[in-house]
Amino acid sequence: MDGTVLVADDDRTIRTVLTQALTRAGCRVHATSSLVTLMRWVEEGKGDLVISDVVMPDGNGLETLPKISSERPGLPVIVISAQNTIMTAIQAAEAEAYDYLPKPFDLPDLMKRAARALESKRRLASQKSEASEAPQADGDLPLVGRTPQMQGLYRLVAKVMNTDLPVLITGESGTGKSLIAKAIHDFSDRRTLPFVVVSPGDLQGADGPAQVVARARGGSLLFDEIADLDDEAQGRIVRMLDAFGDTAPRVMSTSQGNLMERMEGGGFRQDLFYRLGGVTINVPALRERVDDIPLLAEHFLARSEPGSAPRRIGSQAMELIRAYSWPGNVRQLENTIRRLVVTATEEQIGLPDVEAVLSSQPEIEPLVGGGDGEKLSASVAKHLRRYFDLHGGALPPPGLYTRILKEVELPLIEIALDATGGNQAKCADLLGINRNTLRKKINDLDIQVTRRRKLM
Repeated sequence: MDGTVLVADDDRTIRTVLTQALTRAGCRVHATSSLVTLMRWVEEGKGDLVISDVVMPDGNGLETLPKISSERPGLPVIVISAQNTIMTAIQAAEAEAYDYLPKPFDLPDLMKRAARALESKRRLASQKSEASEAPQADGDLPLVGRTPQMQGLYRLVAKVMNTDLPVLITGESGTGKSLIAKAIHDFSDRRTLPFVVVSPGDLQGADGPAQVVARARGGSLLFDEIADLDDEAQGRIVRMLDAFGDTAPRVMSTSQGNLMERMEGGGFRQDLFYRLGGVTINVPALRERVDDIPLLAEHFLARSEPGSAPRRIGSQAMELIRAYSWPGNVRQLENTIRRLVVTATEEQIGLPDVEAVLSSQPEIEPLVGGGDGEKLSASVAKHLRRYFDLHGGALPPPGLYTRILKEVELPLIEIALDATGGNQAKCADLLGINRNTLRKKINDLDIQVTRRRKLM
């Protein structure tokens, strides 16, 4: 790696670690805790790459991106931030950041991205980029999360935001599918135009579809739970999409079920499926991103008591909240926190408060831990029976075998890697599998093998 890197971060430890790592890689490094100093270096023509935090003592790193782009077109900027929300990812994309990483970040991953940015700078040195200002949000979006699943979702949303491709958003009930569709609209270049949620009644009548398109005026159309529409309504949507003119609206749809399997089973029109599935965004269930639960809980606490100091959740209470399965996902968590604010008598929400509220919820017993002396197979069987029971008389979503294996395999490999200090050879030997097999599983499961080297 060759080039000069400008590092701006108010955390001295991060500045030191990045300086040492980049220097060892062959780069020259200038590090500062001031955006003013960073901009002076940029204006002086220094640097082939900028790595900048967002929240700095003298300003916002995202707000400097248009200035950097204007002063030095083509100078790549990698944004790192502890503000792990979809707004940060979208604003970084709108401000034309080369890349965005949430904190805590993986150092080897950042180094790879820096190498790609420097190579891109060399290849595209003469190419100019246009600066754009990040949009101002009307309010806090409850799409927060620092887990890899959510960060990947944020990046995908940022990439498709200003395209004309139709978007299909899938996920369980309560995960925030409609909210993501609204975020795509609100941060896109169509944000000043209408956002229309289409109901089955809107499609009835000879002129129903035409009125829907007229209401959108080139904005965005959302077909919520598209799989619930009957064949006649689906046919009307096909004809409506085919009749779009020059001012066609952006089309988005949501679905709890697997539309491809519905289509293959004859329950969904093939012609509509291929018109809606330009880009598919899968929203993870809350149980698949447990590390985001405390962050979301604190967010909902603050929102439940506007204008006053939010209550605190005790450590034992938070552990129970983390351990609960949350079949209703983020929506259920939000309603639970709101209820705790009303029912808890002390300033700090304790374990008895959470137990009392969860006692009236489905799946009371946590999904972690088991009885003393209980065999692993018995514990797994118990959790699987609960999972099936949660769906009442219906079957769980398709793909259960792969989903369950992944949920078992992921923590097994992560714990084994932790136990062996990240040594893949020792980990493979411990697990009794080939080292190449371990590497493939690490890549397929997106496991960070240097977790102990992550920076806060």
